[in-house]
Amino acid sequence: MIRFDIDAEGPLAGIRVIDLSRLVAGNMLSLQLADFGADVIKIEPPQGDPLREWRDDGHSLYWKTYGRNKRSVVLNLRDAPDMAALKALLATADVFIENFRPGTLEQMGLAPEVLLAVNPNLIIVRISGFGQTGPYAQLPGFGTIVEGMSGFAHRTGFPDREPVLPPLALADMIAGVYGANATVTALFARFRGKAQGQVIDLSLIEPMYSVLGPEAAIYQVTGKVKERSGSASNTASPRNVYRCSDGRYVALSGSTPQVARRIFEIIGRHEMNDDPRFATNSERIRHRDLVDAAIGEWFAQHDHDEALKLMRDAGATVGPIYSIADIAVDMHYRERGIIVDVEDAHFGTLPMHNILPRLSATPGTWRRPAPDLGEHTREVLLEAGIDPSFPNMAPRTPG
Repeated sequence: MIRFDIDAEGPLAGIRVIDLSRLVAGNMLSLQLADFGADVIKIEPPQGDPLREWRDDGHSLYWKTYGRNKRSVVLNLRDAPDMAALKALLATADVFIENFRPGTLEQMGLAPEVLLAVNPNLIIVRISGFGQTGPYAQLPGFGTIVEGMSGFAHRTGFPDREPVLPPLALADMIAGVYGANATVTALFARFRGKAQGQVIDLSLIEPMYSVLGPEAAIYQVTGKVKERSGSASNTASPRNVYRCSDGRYVALSGSTPQVARRIFEIIGRHEMNDDPRFATNSERIRHRDLVDAAIGEWFAQHDHDEALKLMRDAGATVGPIYSIADIAVDMHYRERGIIVDVEDAHFGTLPMHNILPRLSATPGTWRRPAPDLGEHTREVLLEAGIDPSFPNMAPRTPG
């Protein structure tokens, strides 16, 4: 079991992050920094970050996961003393994260040029749906909209059905990881004397669009729009999800010529290796329905475990389709520590994804569980030399 150690120091120890963002993207970004030792101070309104209200059976498990290693300070920014406290904290910070609609920060008197005049070393991360500029800058920036407008949903699902949105906050999570990388890059540039503070304009749509890879180039050169293909691929064949005789599913990929040949041999279709319709990847894609029919017929005659063993023993690239229940008992996840049991005051322990990436010399640290709302308000303000006696110092409801 992982136990928290408040005195543990990661490679980002000494970096102070003021996180004024809400929901997933900002919390994902600041989580990466917090896990590696940065002092992340979540500035929350009196009602708390809305992420706290993403509950399952009444439990705020999203917050417990994405709020770890952070401190919570409650400020009502409509009140002058609270706004003054925020400005004082920003004067001592290395990084400031916000995700208001573009222009809101300026209306609050916190425009980047104002903040940088007071703290020239401040790195300001501005998260929005479509960026700080452009004709869509003022549109609502929820990940759902971005997942649709980025081209991602158009490519997801089956060709005879509607586009499919991801069932989780994928755009926010990808943006959060991009944002953490950009923040550490800016910190490194500051360390090397290449820059002082700067503004990071982090939209959700650009990281989400980036996962499409070369599709813009493909469209320009070929004039073709890649369409939905279910679990099949427009770039490799064989590649799909197949149903076994016991109703369980496997994922298979034969994206190199050698593996494709092995798969045809395993399923007893040696003649396919001599058939010009399957001789190259391009031809296999062109005749994908025939490829999938042959492989699907073989899987339908074998149960899940037998099929996996036969395929793996022959050097094919294949794996099971896991649910979270399968992941919870999988030996690789446990032995490698992909999932770890973390101490929790309410549940005893809670499983969470481990700190990643894995650094051999300067690994991340487990310093704090996700804080109760406003748990560290007095502590943080006193550290900064701010009088904590204004009204928001009342005790908070845990959550």
